[in-house]
Amino acid sequence: MIRIISILVGAFFTLALLLAFGTGAYNFVTEPPAQTVEAAFHEHPKELKLSSDGIFGKFDKQQLQRGFEVYSKVCSSCHALKLVAFRDLAALGYNEAEVKAIAAAQTVAGKDPLTGAIKDRPGMPSDHFPPVVYAGTGNPPDLSLIAKARHGGGAYVYSLLTGYQNQPAELLKKFPEAKTPDGLYYNPYFANLNIAMPAPLTSEGQVTYSDGTKATVDQMAQDVAAFLVWTAEPKLEKRHQTGLWWIGFLLFATILAYMSYRNIWAEKKGH
Repeated sequence: MIRIISILVGAFFTLALLLAFGTGAYNFVTEPPAQTVEAAFHEHPKELKLSSDGIFGKFDKQQLQRGFEVYSKVCSSCHALKLVAFRDLAALGYNEAEVKAIAAAQTVAGKDPLTGAIKDRPGMPSDHFPPVVYAGTGNPPDLSLIAKARHGGGAYVYSLLTGYQNQPAELLKKFPEAKTPDGLYYNPYFANLNIAMPAPLTSEGQVTYSDGTKATVDQMAQDVAAFLVWTAEPKLEKRHQTGLWWIGFLLFATILAYMSYRNIWAEKKGH
């Protein structure tokens, strides 16, 4: 009797689930959900190929230095890098004197060893990049981990920086209420299409590269995207090397184990 009741209860729930699924599918086909402006016009990041991509990827130090120049001269007025220390820049190929000069050009809040009072002083290599006091509206995000915090990573950064444009006529025709408000800027790579940050890279030559590379808007966007991939994962090269070492070790161990198996059990299988 208990078995029959259990079967009936199970059949009831199965039928209920099938009915719910069928009803939902029918409603979706006959009355599809209304399309939002974000779903219709939001674009996935453009393709961006960096030397750090893939399991064999390594950072291009020359590009990272160019990206740091773009950050320093364009982005640093609004966006901080609070998780990056000045001494970390040695990984980009800067020597000790250059790191000290970069740090000294910044003003950081430090404790006076004699009085204990907090006062401004020139930065030292052991200091982290200081926070940014932003005078405008909004709260610009810290960029230390932005390449990991956004889907697409470096490609997202690159696409956002090069994606500013006028609103498409088709958008305004379908969604006239979605006109970009005053003070915001249309960018299809941003989550809700309208971003408070004006286009930071606007013209060729905005940054003068120390290595002589032509500073087009596209080049500057690629370089700063590569730099922010590094700030988010400064140990990426070491992680790749460690992973490849362990893959090699496991392959060797697997082959050795198989050969041992064949050697030990070869005669026993013949009986």
